[in-house]
Amino acid sequence: MQKKSPETQTVSSSKYTCNEYREEMILLAFRQKLHNPDLSRKEKEKLEKEITELENKIGF
Repeated sequence: MQKKSPETQTVSSSKYTCNEYREEMILLAFRQKLHNPDLSRKEKEKLEKEITELENKIGF
């Protein structure tokens, strides 16, 4: 039987919820939208604000 490394034990013992996964996927989508050349300055600013708020909520 193999021993688990401390890193593996930490990851496997922490709970990663569906909501956390969902928030990370939303954040990823927001970041990808920022690269859209058709975005207006106002839309881009709004998106950047939403990204910042979500990053703070997640703890990034």
